[in-house]
Amino acid sequence: MTNPFFQLTYEPAFASLGAEFADRVQPATFPQHILRWRNDRLLPLLGLQPEQVQDDHFIEAFGHFADPHRQFLSMRYHGYQFGVYNPQLGDGRGFLYGQVRGVDGKLYDLGTKGSGTTPYSRGGDGRLTLKGGVREVLAAEALHRLGVNTSRCLSLVETGEQLWRGDEPSPTRSSVMVRLSQSHIRFGTFERLHYHQRPDLIRQLLDHVLAIYYPHWWQADLDPIDRDILWFQELVTRVGKLCGQWLWAGFCHAVLNTDNMCITGESFDYGPYAFIPTYDPKFTAAYFDYYGRYCYLNQPSACYWNLDKLQEPLRLILPADRLQEQLAHFAPSVQGEYRGGMVQRLGFERNALPESIQQELVQKTVDFLYIAQVDYQGCFAQLRRAFSPEWRDQPHLILGDMSPNAEPAFGAWEQWRQTYHQALLQLSDSALQQMPDRLAQANPLTYLLRPSIEAVWEKITTENDWDDFYQLVHNLQNS
Repeated sequence: MTNPFFQLTYEPAFASLGAEFADRVQPATFPQHILRWRNDRLLPLLGLQPEQVQDDHFIEAFGHFADPHRQFLSMRYHGYQFGVYNPQLGDGRGFLYGQVRGVDGKLYDLGTKGSGTTPYSRGGDGRLTLKGGVREVLAAEALHRLGVNTSRCLSLVETGEQLWRGDEPSPTRSSVMVRLSQSHIRFGTFERLHYHQRPDLIRQLLDHVLAIYYPHWWQADLDPIDRDILWFQELVTRVGKLCGQWLWAGFCHAVLNTDNMCITGESFDYGPYAFIPTYDPKFTAAYFDYYGRYCYLNQPSACYWNLDKLQEPLRLILPADRLQEQLAHFAPSVQGEYRGGMVQRLGFERNALPESIQQELVQKTVDFLYIAQVDYQGCFAQLRRAFSPEWRDQPHLILGDMSPNAEPAFGAWEQWRQTYHQALLQLSDSALQQMPDRLAQANPLTYLLRPSIEAVWEKITTENDWDDFYQLVHNLQNS
């Protein structure tokens, strides 16, 4: 049977930019190929049905990389890492496998991670630890279930090598992962061209981004500068919305360098991430983020800083004052998305309540979560389990089993209950009856915390038992 992945129609969109943007590379050869994860939910987006695709097809395509017609491109970029510019970056352990038009009409990247060394490996081995691959699968599925705009993993193949890492017990197992995302063009892709003072290539890259990812602006009958400025405004808004999604999801990305910021405003590249266990504005996911630059509540300021830095290459071709003006759209985008997402997690439609009540409800919710230090995700899951339309008429029933025993948590909880009751009074009978469905959509009963990841990994590393991993993924997707 012909491999269905080899029959896909790959488009050379990024490759058409030319040799200044990427290097052709060859994947590593591996001593072993065991398919550990295949994301059957993504196959229909590519026009494939799961029953058409065998495990061996995944291994042949994304373990052996045996498609003779593929040209693999290691993408060139630079970036600010923890505020310091690094011109020694680029795809160091992955490449662009190909680009495929989805059934929704959008172009998607298939990008590898752990597929071997490239000109940008900087002395590294170009590999991905198996635990790193497992963690990225889990992060992407958890975020997708919550409704965050995220890349997702298509496959994970264990490759049979022993790797040495300073942040994992070593030797540790190796893997190669394939990520499906909207684009792998980063802020750092533009920054590299600024470093080399190539406004001609910045113009070429921006035209490419507009034509492929923002066709509504590319095709608009506008002055070219107006068009480009409106594109930047939309990017600012998209990134702001993404930050708001991370916040209401309780997610800390951990490494928001400019090479980890995508030009489509999509969340991707999950390393030392973590979901917050309790509401802690200073929660920091990466052990090496000593000063909390990328802590949970600093994520919007970090992304704003990155957008500000992105203006440096864009100023070579666009007016600086007009670019700067667009940053004013960032904070309202973050705030609007955060408020709307929190209101949804509390069971309401985003625009069903007056803005003043929305603001008060979200603030009282955050106050309670912060003061009581209850399980952040568990609190929303419990709201989903316990909700009853009777709460509108009997407010003393609202989450009565969560009553804290001591002040000031009890006071914050009581204020939250009163505000929640006032919000319920705003609803029609039909809207009230729909709240259980909205709560179920917004609040999965299974959520991803570090202990659950470590428990899954312990079974894998000690017994090579993957059942708990598959069960966790299933629960993240379906609960």
